[in-house]
Amino acid sequence: MLERIALHQTRLHTPGLGLDAKGVALGAKGMVLLPSIDRLVALLAMYTRERSLEDIVPSLGIVVVRSPVGTREVALEFAAESSDRMDRIADTARLVGGFTFTGTSRHFVQYRDAAAPFGYDAPELASTDAPLALYHDRFAQTYELERRIELKALLLRLMPRSEPATRLEAGIRYIVAEPGVGPSLAHYFIRSRVEGDACIAEWPPPSAFVESPLRRWLIRIPELPERMRRLVHETPGITCFVPAGPGVAVEAGFRHPIALRACPLFDPAGLVLLRGRGEEPWAIDRLPPMGALSSLSRVELRTAGHEASHAAGTSEPPALHVKLRVVPSGAPLRNVTASWISRAQLPLLRRLAYALPHATIAQVRIAVTGHGAFLKAPAGIDAIPLGTFFAEIHPRLYVLAGHEVTPAVAPEVLAEAFKLPGSQALFVGRDARAIAVEESAFVPLEAALLDAPPWEPAVAETIAQALEEPPLDLKASAIGWIPLRGVEPPATEG
Repeated sequence: MLERIALHQTRLHTPGLGLDAKGVALGAKGMVLLPSIDRLVALLAMYTRERSLEDIVPSLGIVVVRSPVGTREVALEFAAESSDRMDRIADTARLVGGFTFTGTSRHFVQYRDAAAPFGYDAPELASTDAPLALYHDRFAQTYELERRIELKALLLRLMPRSEPATRLEAGIRYIVAEPGVGPSLAHYFIRSRVEGDACIAEWPPPSAFVESPLRRWLIRIPELPERMRRLVHETPGITCFVPAGPGVAVEAGFRHPIALRACPLFDPAGLVLLRGRGEEPWAIDRLPPMGALSSLSRVELRTAGHEASHAAGTSEPPALHVKLRVVPSGAPLRNVTASWISRAQLPLLRRLAYALPHATIAQVRIAVTGHGAFLKAPAGIDAIPLGTFFAEIHPRLYVLAGHEVTPAVAPEVLAEAFKLPGSQALFVGRDARAIAVEESAFVPLEAALLDAPPWEPAVAETIAQALEEPPLDLKASAIGWIPLRGVEPPATEG
């Protein structure tokens, strides 16, 4: 049975228990008894949500204790120091179903609550050699110490929880790429003007049968563009991590149950990468020196000469020409008024002609060439879903739909470069291959489509021949009373 400590009470029975400046009974240590590991994780998660463990970590210890009946519980011990710290921890422990005690060596009594504002004292101590004795208003129990749990080891064993929202958070990203993907990813960032640092980290061989260490690319990006987030999150061989504190990061799409920023247990000179889906974390004891990604860009040297050349005259400089290229464009489709149908698709065009309305057939013009059929429709060619579509960028100049030409010159300049005559239409396809078709070759589709059925002539006879035939004279006479007189019946066989 415990006794409530009264105001100004000075005599206490529990060894090492004293009164602080507020008159609260306080020992050198505090202890929280929890029924299981998950309750311990819940306590740490709630406490670190608003406060840091920096001032508690030096004296923090986690012990698995065993009662005389064989039940195992978890005891969290720490330096009490003040009643303010004990009050914060006691409030959190009460929420997760834990009991808070205070004491100095082996004997710990229940910490104060609303029923005893100044705390409790144990007038009768248990006579035991057990390393731990706890006194509560509900029970008094002794415990044996079974094993200790390191807080850092516990944090590494906890599985991060799935939380897709972390992929959208802004800030630094650590990207780990396998050796076959790392160089391509680094050059992709360089081409995209993304600033960052890179290094190659090493891990011990996974087994005794492997002699060489495991090497992976580690790239740190201060701010990853939004258009690249899907690439680093879904590409096999690439794993993206979000920093969760000094020296530790958690895989994007997951979040650690405990706020790691409030747990200063990881060496800032190294890096621990916590992976999701139950996979083992990647630990780098000493982070290698990281160099700027721009330092990895390709370098070109002059093939001859070691000194700068000097101008010798005012001769005309050589002409500057670059090849025309047709590349995909993200711009919306406009002026798609022509199409090219290969020779293999012409039978399909014939079958489709039976389903086309007259309004579509009447507006389309067609030119049949050795490369296939070219169709043009000023109002849009999408009514005939066949072939390859072309967009008109200049009168009689067509470019593959959904593409654009580079260098990005004006359509007038492009037409002048092709020296396009006024009697031809030019179609520019993939690989900048151009085909010119004479305008005179285009005829209305309805004139070229119908194959007229055969017919035969019918010769009319003169009307005079019909009139020369003698007329027929028909007379009607009476049949009499006995019309069948003298008619013999037909003979029957047998």
